[in-house]
Amino acid sequence: MFWITRSARGACLAVFVMVALIVGAVSPASAADEYVKFYAVGSSYQGEPENLTSIAARFLGDGKRSVEIRNLNTGRRQPDGGTLKDPGELRAGWLLVLPWDAVGEGVKYGVLPDKAPAAPVKPLPGKAGATPTAKARPSVPPERVSGAATVPSKAPTQPRVKAGQCATTAASSGRSDWASLRLAADQAWPQSRGKGQLVAIIDSGVDGSLSALSGHVAVGMDIVSGSGRGDTDCLGSGTAMAGLVVGQPTKGGDVKGVAPDATVMPVRVVGKDAKAQPADGAAAIEATVEAGATVIALGNFVDTSKPEVAKAIMAAVARDVVVVIGAARASVPVDPDAEIGPGVLRVGGVAVDGQRAADYRGGGIDVVAPGVNVSSVGITGVGAVAGSGTQYAVAFVAGAVALVRAAYPDLSPEQVAHRLQVTSDKMGDSAQPDGRYGWGMINPAAAVTKVLPEEAEAASSGRESGGRLTSSSSGGRSTLLAIVALVALAAAVLLVFRIRRLLRDETADDEDDGDDDGPRPVTAAPPVRSGALPPASVPRAPSVSRQADGDPPPPDGGKLDPDDQQADSTTPVASDGPGTRAETVALPKASIGAKSSQQRPDAP
Repeated sequence: MFWITRSARGACLAVFVMVALIVGAVSPASAADEYVKFYAVGSSYQGEPENLTSIAARFLGDGKRSVEIRNLNTGRRQPDGGTLKDPGELRAGWLLVLPWDAVGEGVKYGVLPDKAPAAPVKPLPGKAGATPTAKARPSVPPERVSGAATVPSKAPTQPRVKAGQCATTAASSGRSDWASLRLAADQAWPQSRGKGQLVAIIDSGVDGSLSALSGHVAVGMDIVSGSGRGDTDCLGSGTAMAGLVVGQPTKGGDVKGVAPDATVMPVRVVGKDAKAQPADGAAAIEATVEAGATVIALGNFVDTSKPEVAKAIMAAVARDVVVVIGAARASVPVDPDAEIGPGVLRVGGVAVDGQRAADYRGGGIDVVAPGVNVSSVGITGVGAVAGSGTQYAVAFVAGAVALVRAAYPDLSPEQVAHRLQVTSDKMGDSAQPDGRYGWGMINPAAAVTKVLPEEAEAASSGRESGGRLTSSSSGGRSTLLAIVALVALAAAVLLVFRIRRLLRDETADDEDDGDDDGPRPVTAAPPVRSGALPPASVPRAPSVSRQADGDPPPPDGGKLDPDDQQADSTTPVASDGPGTRAETVALPKASIGAKSSQQRPDAP
């Protein structure tokens, strides 16, 4: 029994240690595999040491929100083994978890790494690599990209554009509210207002001094100069687009953006010529992705039929950015190298009567939105304007995308585009998608409220793929550990019960072996050697029973009682020595008073 007890203790100890290790590994795995937004602290920013207040101002638009960053990181061990204690003291290489709505250059999204990413290597001036065959793509300084998503605390009082830097523009003074009434975006606001979404408008810039846009226009970038801000506009096109996305109601103005809680990041790609080079457009798309844009709206100045622009668009989609572009016109030739794939919404503009704003290529429209006689805000000195063009329809759709992304943050660009399409109101007589109108007029309220079964199926298949435990799935690893822990725990419980049962059986056997007082059941008579006496504890029956002369015959005629027959036994008689054969003699049960013909030698 001792060896069973020792083995049981060893087995139980081993099982419980294994369970403890597995259960302990489950929690760290799920915590480490959680997708978060984070930022790697640098040695300095713009010549000043990094601190939580400046980081909050850059990525959250308000330095007072530094307390949120502190709460997310206090006590969490950093790659160098240190922990955040003083918000004013940060070490280079620390990884700070940021709130979900943080945007800007340097903000990463994914599994928190074990160590800080290596600093990018900056090329030395004049040490360019191979000589490009085409026009070199303009580069945006990192500090400009980093601050492009920052919303200034105070709106500029006047445009900061010098004479000769912009082309002149003219706008219509007529106004019409049909577009806002048709879309009824306010019906979607109880579910989503676009909070936390950074919509990059790549066009002529945005006039950030307007009160209708105050607090919702970031500094932006100027791709033309490479060093200026994007919150200036002398053409008015980008400003009108921004008003349709984030416009706020003001005294004397009734322009309301589709996503009033979103933020617009203006990117200027035109100057004097009012025409953007393909390299500028591609550089602008790449810069906005690095700055943290979640939605990109391309105005009419960016030619999406150029291969370098199309490549930049699809690269943005691959980095989880939804891109909204104007539908190509029928007169533009098709370039197979400029193919646009899923995750991009091609938009056409329509008038109140359904007439299209341009002669678009057949089958080249995904959705439509108001694009004729659309009212919006104008640049300083112009006032409210009403204009026509595909860029206005692009702005409406970009605002609707911001609503969807805020309401469904887990959807991919392809799923966001699909949701906008299938929730659109049908236009035209043919089945959706129509060759002239695509899926139809966007419906912002339906886009954020309608339940799509295909999204539920996609989420379910995603969970099943996580259950297949692929190496890239954090949910699969956690599921594996949980299953193993449960199996090990069940095995441990079963083993304990088995050992306890063995111990009970062993104890019962020991008690039976040590009990000598009580009678033991006898299953058969022991073998008796010829001429030997049987044990005293067992009555010995005569080997042969004969009826004595003169005795009366048994009343049953010599037949044995059935009970007596059952009591008969076969007694083996052992041989007395070698060479003798053992005999078996059937001995009937002796009757009371009967005499045996064989007497013991010592009998009187």
